Amino acid sequence: MTSLHDHCTSQARRQRVLALTPRETLETHWAALGIRAPHRCVRGPETGMAMLRGRMGGTGSAFHLGEMTLTRASVALDDGTPGGGALGHGWVRGRDRRHAELIALVDACARHAAWARRIDLDLIAPLQKALEARHAEASHEAAATRVDFFTLVRGE
Repeated sequence: MTSLHDHCTSQARRQRVLALTPRETLETHWAALGIRAPHRCVRGPETGMAMLRGRMGGTGSAFHLGEMTLTRASVALDDGTPGGGALGHGWVRGRDRRHAELIALVDACARHAAWARRIDLDLIAPLQKALEARHAEASHEAAATRVDFFTLVRGE
């Protein structure tokens, strides 16, 4: 039995991976999974702005950094259950309406016990590995351009 904390952690991880994965890659992997889930949009997809906050030095006083375009969507699965089935939500930076809707669909399907494990193992895990590999490559490229500065103390 999973706790509420474990569920929230896995849902947050899933949302992060789906939002950071390019839409074309996500569509390819989702199609390969073969889950066919009729659904309807409950809200959106709609595009708006979100205020970004920062902190001085990462821990200091908060300040408004700026705004970011954000697209969100909510879908309900048409699985015949009373109330319209599982509800899923998706958010993505930018204006990609299809990406937000696809994230919401995956989220809704992941709320079904029959599909949750398969989605986490066969969809999210490979996408997360690909994201980690891209991050490691970008870190490696950045490290190659790193310059170490040091101070010379001259004697009088």
